[in-house]
Amino acid sequence: MVLSWKLLVLQLFMGCLSDGSGPLRPVFTKQPGSIVFPLHLNEPSREVTFSCEAQGHPPPSYRWKMNDSFISPQPGSRYSISGGNLRISQLNKEEDAGIYQCLASNSFGTILSREASLHIAYLEEFKTQRRSPVSVREGQGVVLLCGPPAHMGELTFSWIFNEYPSFVKQDTRRFVSQKTGNLYIAKVEPSDVGNYTCVVTNTVTQSRVQGPPTPLILRSDGIMGEYEPKIEVQFPEVLAVAKGLMVKLECFALGNPVPAISWRRPDGVPFPRKVDVRKSSGVLEIPYFQQEDAGPYECMAENSRGKNTVKGRLSFYAPPHLVEKPQDVQKAIDESLLWECKASAKPKPSYRWLKNGEPIESFEDRIQVVNGALSISSLTLSDTGMYQCIAENRHGRVFANAELKAIAVAPDFSNSVLKAQTLARQGGDVLIECRPRMSPRGMISWRKGKEALRESHRVSVLDNGSLRISNITKLDAGLYTCVARNQFGVASSAGTLVVKEPTIITSKAIQLDVTVGESVVIPCQVSRDPSLDVRFTWFFNEQLINFGSHGGYFEKVGGTSAGDVMIRNIQLRHAGRYTCAVQTKVDSASIATDVVVRGPPDPPLDIKVDEVTETTSFVSWSPGPDNHSPVFAYNIQLRSPFSLGWQAAKTVPESLGGQQLTARVVELSPWVEYEFRVLATNSIGTGEPSKPSRKIRTKDTLPRTTPARVSGGGGSRSELVITWEPVPEELQCGPGFGYVVAFRPLGSQSWMQAAVTSPDASRYIFKNESIPPFSPFHVKVGVYNNKGEGPFGPVTTIYSAEEEPSRAPSRIRAKSLSASEVEVSWKPLPWSTSRTRIMGYELRYWSTKDRPDTASVMRTVGNRTSALIRGLDPSSTYHIKLKAYNSAGVGPDSAVVNVTTKRPPPSQSPVKVMWNTTDSKLILKWDHVKALENESEVMGYKVMYKQSRQSRPSVVETNSTSLELSLPVDEDYIIQIKPVSEGGEGSSSKQITIPRIAVGFAPERKALPQLITLVLYCTVRTFL
Repeated sequence: MVLSWKLLVLQLFMGCLSDGSGPLRPVFTKQPGSIVFPLHLNEPSREVTFSCEAQGHPPPSYRWKMNDSFISPQPGSRYSISGGNLRISQLNKEEDAGIYQCLASNSFGTILSREASLHIAYLEEFKTQRRSPVSVREGQGVVLLCGPPAHMGELTFSWIFNEYPSFVKQDTRRFVSQKTGNLYIAKVEPSDVGNYTCVVTNTVTQSRVQGPPTPLILRSDGIMGEYEPKIEVQFPEVLAVAKGLMVKLECFALGNPVPAISWRRPDGVPFPRKVDVRKSSGVLEIPYFQQEDAGPYECMAENSRGKNTVKGRLSFYAPPHLVEKPQDVQKAIDESLLWECKASAKPKPSYRWLKNGEPIESFEDRIQVVNGALSISSLTLSDTGMYQCIAENRHGRVFANAELKAIAVAPDFSNSVLKAQTLARQGGDVLIECRPRMSPRGMISWRKGKEALRESHRVSVLDNGSLRISNITKLDAGLYTCVARNQFGVASSAGTLVVKEPTIITSKAIQLDVTVGESVVIPCQVSRDPSLDVRFTWFFNEQLINFGSHGGYFEKVGGTSAGDVMIRNIQLRHAGRYTCAVQTKVDSASIATDVVVRGPPDPPLDIKVDEVTETTSFVSWSPGPDNHSPVFAYNIQLRSPFSLGWQAAKTVPESLGGQQLTARVVELSPWVEYEFRVLATNSIGTGEPSKPSRKIRTKDTLPRTTPARVSGGGGSRSELVITWEPVPEELQCGPGFGYVVAFRPLGSQSWMQAAVTSPDASRYIFKNESIPPFSPFHVKVGVYNNKGEGPFGPVTTIYSAEEEPSRAPSRIRAKSLSASEVEVSWKPLPWSTSRTRIMGYELRYWSTKDRPDTASVMRTVGNRTSALIRGLDPSSTYHIKLKAYNSAGVGPDSAVVNVTTKRPPPSQSPVKVMWNTTDSKLILKWDHVKALENESEVMGYKVMYKQSRQSRPSVVETNSTSLELSLPVDEDYIIQIKPVSEGGEGSSSKQITIPRIAVGFAPERKALPQLITLVLYCTVRTFL
C-alpha cells in the first residue's frame, strides 16, 4: 500500500498535539441565532451582528455563508468578521435578508454551524389616499377591505368608525379578520352608516399606519330580505402546525338574521379544556398544539333561513430532533467506519453528510450513505477530518458533529499484552488472544519457547492473530510468544500456558421420586484438580436458586468436593429439573436431575350442575392433575345459605371411585339455593377442593314440615292466643309459604281455620266475644305454599284468655326479721277455677317517708303463701299490700299492713383478738362489742375459720367472747369474727392469719409460758 508521507507526518504531528490539555478539533461554543430586525424609517444605525465562537487547537479560523454562498468581506464593505462574529452594517431589506451559517476550521477539519435567518421587519404607508363609497341595503351583509401596505413581520388590525378613538367593537354581527385585516358586517343596520378606517400595526417595529377612510352608505331602494348564511371568512383546507404553537382558526358569515357560529370536530373528538372560542365564536384558539389536536375541524353558521359549514384539517408537524448522533472515533487505516445518525421528525427527515463543511459525494464505492448512516471501508489517512450529519425536513434541520482520526502506527502491545498465565484443562480447548495495536494490519506469528510454532490439526492461528489449541495435553504447557510485524516495526508479547486436570462430575444423572412433605438430597459429587477452587451453582427449571430465600426449603450440604443440595419439606411446586453447575478457573461441567413430587391431587375442574329436581341434582366434573398418584376417590360437598359452611353431600352411588366423574346428589331440601364442590383423594391424601359450582335452586314442592312447639293461652278477654315456632326457610319447600291455623272448642266436631300469610309469623289471635274465659280448645297448625297445602301438626289443647283474679288475698301478716328483712305471709286464693287461675302474687311496699306511687314491686311465682323482702332500711316503718295476678292481669288490692324493721346491727367490729395454741387446740379471745344507742344489742358472735387452701369457711356460733377450737396446728388458718344481734350480723373483724407451727419444734414449746400471745397480722380483705 502506497502511503502519503505528508499525511503521515501530519498524523504524527497531531499525535504530539494530543498530549496537550485543550481540545484539538473545532467545537462550537456559541452558534448564530435567527434575528428579526425592526427597520424604522430615517433610522441612522442599521446593523446586526451574528455570533459565532469555537474552541480548538490550533485556534480555528472562521468563514460565513449567506444562502449557501461564501461572504467575502472587503475593506470598506458592509460585511466584517471580528473573531468569529459577522457584522452587517447599513442593512438593506432587499439584499441582506436570508439564511446565514458560520464555518470554523483548523488543521483537523471544518465544521458548519446551524442555520440562522435574518428577517428585516418594516411597514410602509398605504399607497392610495381615497376609497370609493360602499353602498348596501339595510339587512344586507358587507365586507370592507383593508389591503395592508408592503411589510415584513406580524401585523394586527383594527378599524376606526368615523374618527379616532372610536373603534369598531367586535360581536356576533361585526368581525375583524387578523389574517386579511378586512371588516365583516353580517347584517347592516342604519347605525352602521359612516366612515371606516383600517389601522395596521407591525408587532415587531411597533409602527402603525392608517388607510384611507371607506364610506358606508345605505341604498334607498328597499330593505334586504332574510337569507341563509354565507361564510366569508374561512380557514385553510389543510393547515400544518408545529408542536407547541398557538393555532387560531377564523370563521365568520354574512346573513339575515345574523348567523350563529359554532365549532366541532367531525370525528367526534371533544374539545379539551385548553381550547378557547372567542369573539362570539368567530375565532377558535388551540394553545400548545399537540399530536392529539390534529384532525378535522368544522365551523357551522346557522340562522332561521338555513345553515352552511366549512371544514378543514390541522396536521401535526415537528422539525427534526436528533435521537442518535455520531461520536468521535479513532480508527486505524484499512479499517471500516459506520456512523449512525437518526432523528425524529414529522414528516420523516432526509439525511446528508458534510466533511469539513463540504457535501460528501459517494463517488467511491467505499463511501456509502444509507438512511442517515455513513459507512467508509478501507480507511485512509485522507479520510481524517470533521464530519457533520444533517437531518432535515421542510420545517427545519439539525446538525451533529463528529471527528474521524485515521492513524498509521507500528505494532504496539503496551495496552494489550498477553495474559501472563493462561489456565486450560487437559483434553479441552484454549484460545490465547493476540491483539496488538498496529496500522496497517500486518503479519502475526507465534513461538513456543524459542522455536517457531507450527500449525497442525490441533494448533491453528486465527485470522485475527489469536492462537487456538484443541484437545490439550500436558505437553502443550509452556511459554508462548506472539510476534507482530508491519512496515513500521516489530513487537512481541509472551505468556505461559498451564495445563490442569479436568473437572468431572462423578454423580450419575438420576430421577428422584418423592412425596410431598419429605426431604430429599440431590447429589453433585466431583473430582477435580486439587490446585483449583470449585464453585457449585444450582438452577431450578433454569432459574438460579438463591439459597436463604425460597422459604428456607433449599439448603446446601456436602464438603469442598460436593455440592449436594437438600430440599426440606418438599412441595408440589418443587417438581422439575434441578441442574448443578460446577465451575473452576479452567473449565465447567453440569448435571441435571429430574425430581418427581407425588402429592394429593389438584382440585377437580369444570364443575357442572344440571338435572335439578326438588331433592336431587346431577353433578359432573373433570379430573385435575393427580400429581403422580392416581385418584381413587371423589367426595362432593354442598353449601346453602342455611348450612354451617361446607357439608358432605349424600350421593348415588354412595362411594365415588377414581374413574367416577358424575354423581347424583340426593336428600336436598326443596326450593333451596345450593352450590357444590368436589375433592379428589389419592394414596397421598385429599387435595384442595375445586372452585364452587354456579349456584342452583332446587324445585319447589308441597311443604312437609309443620311448626313445632304449638302452644298459647293468655291474652285479653274473649281471645284465643295460639303460638308456634316458625318453620325455617330451608324447610318451606317453595315461595308463598304460610300457615293454616285450625281450632275448635273441646267437644266440637267442626274446625275453624285461618290463614297466616307471613312465613315469619309465630302467633295467631282469634277474638270473639262469645268465647268463655279459660275454656279449652283443640288447636292444630298446618302449612302451605304456592304448590298447595301441606300437612297439619298434632292437635294440642290450649285455653282461651282467662279473667283477672276477682278477690284479694286475706290474713296478711308482716314480721320484721332484722334491720333489713321482713317476712310477709298470707292466706292464698283457690289455685284454679272455671274462669280463672292464679299464677302468683304481687307485693307492693313503701316506707312512711315515700309516696305509694313510688312503691317497690316484687312478684312470687306459684302457689306460695309467704315472701321475704330484703334490702330495707333499719328502724323504718313500711306499708305492704298484695294482689293476685295471672295472664289476664292483676286482681284487687288487699288491705295494707304495717311493719317496722329492727334497729341496725352493731357497727363496731370485735377488737383485741388474741390467740394461742396448746397441743391441737386453738384458743381465741376478744373484747365484747358494745352496741350504740340506736343499734341492736349484741346477742352473740359468729366465728368463721378456714384453712388457707380452702375456699369455704366453717362457722361456729357462741354467746361468749372466747372460743376453743380443736384444730391441727400444722396448717395455716384464716379467721374472722362478727357480732350477731336481732338486727342482723354486724361488722366483721379484720382477717386474721394464724401460721402453722412446725411439728419439729413441738418439744421446745414446753419451755414457753403456758399462754403465748402473739401479735396478729391482718390483711386488707374481709370476709363478708
